[in-house]
Amino acid sequence: MSVACGLECVFCVGFSRWIWKRCTYIGSDDSATWTSATPEEFEPIPRISRVILAVYEPDLRNPKISPSLGSFDLNPDWVIKRVTHEKTQGRSPPYIIYVDHDHREIVLAIRGLNLAKESDYKILLDNKLGQKMLGGGFVHRGLLKSAAWVLNQESETLRRVWEENGKEYDLVFAGHSLGSGVAALMAVLVVTNPAMIGGVPRSKVRCFALAPARCMSLNLAVKYADVIFSVILQDDFLPRTATPLEDIFKSIFCLPCLLFLVCLRDTFIPEGRKLRDPRRLYAPGRIYHIVERQFCRCGRFPPEVRTAIPVDGRFEHIVLSSNATADHAILWIEREAEKALQILREKSSESVVTMAPKQKRMERLNTLEKEHKDALERAVSLNIPHAVSTAEEEEECNNGEASAESKTKKKNWDEVVEKLFHRSDSGEFVFNDNAVPER
Repeated sequence: MSVACGLECVFCVGFSRWIWKRCTYIGSDDSATWTSATPEEFEPIPRISRVILAVYEPDLRNPKISPSLGSFDLNPDWVIKRVTHEKTQGRSPPYIIYVDHDHREIVLAIRGLNLAKESDYKILLDNKLGQKMLGGGFVHRGLLKSAAWVLNQESETLRRVWEENGKEYDLVFAGHSLGSGVAALMAVLVVTNPAMIGGVPRSKVRCFALAPARCMSLNLAVKYADVIFSVILQDDFLPRTATPLEDIFKSIFCLPCLLFLVCLRDTFIPEGRKLRDPRRLYAPGRIYHIVERQFCRCGRFPPEVRTAIPVDGRFEHIVLSSNATADHAILWIEREAEKALQILREKSSESVVTMAPKQKRMERLNTLEKEHKDALERAVSLNIPHAVSTAEEEEECNNGEASAESKTKKKNWDEVVEKLFHRSDSGEFVFNDNAVPER
């Protein structure tokens, strides 16, 4: 009897400790040890957020959404193409192609999930863990299929606009939620197949994934951290949910229940087991975490931005918060990102007036490169499946550039798509087995 009572006490204490840890875990704990972002590196994010918001507007000259600036700071005349749900025929979320001459960027921006569109759910449902590999890692099959379709439609337009502007502009892919996964995989395809868009170099390809979906395995998330930049607002649930997206949206009407069960399950999975699972998907690239709330404090505080390329402990814990879904909204992300940028600029200007800057621009760029190399080596040291070392990554980049120079710019993207897919009798894209994009 005494043994049973003792075991019951141990169980109650252990369960109480777990409840306390889970209820007191807040979003800012994920990035507690990260460094602060600089205004130079964070500057594009609010601006790109407004470009994504523009995808939701039917008429940019008479917008219905009010961003943090009070108006959109993009020129409607520079929007060279707008593609709606009807034009995509359910193969991709709507998107626009915008040429920002002020910042010398060609932006392809994709909107997030439309809860009223069945086709968006089909993209999410088109996936099973471990079903599709790309470039040595696993990716979300439906999002990859959508990314390849968009590139198949727009690569010629992107190549033409890039060449018309002297090949000097950056090529930027951006998306929110569902669109962030499509944009991230588009960036991976372009980086691994640069000849398909006129030989665009890796240094001119960037991707901004806002409230990103988990769309690629850990080795790919770290490998492309110099190209893909994910933005997460405080407690956003989606980047933290390793559960397949189709399970989340099947349970959309009982999402809190599902998140609690996922939280309970993941608590008892050892960290090493998570890292060794090559099929486990993660938020892509370098992460910028916007933090604006504190434990046991009411209301929002002036936001701060932390950044890192995390390997272990990469947003693995669900946050039991009433803001877990609100922080996923693109409008909140844009507003808080703009506030954070203003604060970063004020702090930077104050430090310039009172003292010399601690870190010059070139030194910060070197630091970003070193962080990427350190993350690659960290992934190798943790035995992450398919992880590559710094030397292997540099060799792949050099081979990719040499391959791009050796190919003619007239080569059509269809040739790359056919290596990934074949068309069925009904005209649908079907994945080829063991297809890997060329380098």
